[in-house]
Amino acid sequence: MPFETAHGSLRRIVRLVALLNLGYFAIEFIVAIAIGSVSLFADSIDFMEDASVNLLIAVALDWSARNRARLGMVLAGILFVPALATIWTACEKFYTPIAPQPLPLSLAGFGALAVNLSCAFMLARYQHHRGSLTRAAFLSARNDALANIAIIAAGFVTATTWHAAWPDLIVGLGIAVMNADAAREVWTAARKEHGAVR
Repeated sequence: MPFETAHGSLRRIVRLVALLNLGYFAIEFIVAIAIGSVSLFADSIDFMEDASVNLLIAVALDWSARNRARLGMVLAGILFVPALATIWTACEKFYTPIAPQPLPLSLAGFGALAVNLSCAFMLARYQHHRGSLTRAAFLSARNDALANIAIIAAGFVTATTWHAAWPDLIVGLGIAVMNADAAREVWTAARKEHGAVR
């Protein structure tokens, strides 16, 4: 695919991905607050972060390599925010360890999985186009899909074997670790790009 064609296609894809993420953020955030779920809260904040990342990518595609690398470092910081928000929410949940309702938890997880798999498939072919920026978007969608599978499993475990807050808390903290690792990977890639430009 010619560079100009790929460039235009990528811009359309990241805009669509941003809109999908923004839409599902609202849905999942409402469900998370309603049932008191740490894992859904973490995932909803992650949807908002993904929307922001993809909008920034759409704006920055025509920037110089150095400025894109700098933005990649900023995006690494943005990727780290959901991890911190999740840890904060989990700490609060330790004081009131009430299990979330398993059916809404799993249903919201299924919806999130459908959105994230769609976004990951759309972004997969562009993950190396324009360096760390598109890598950040792809990693976010991929990690979120894995997190959604864990959320669905937490709902199943809560409903069938362990009716407690712990499955939800464990998954929420796992999502925080994945977000932190994605932030590290994007930071490393952006630093290499910045060094190569210099």
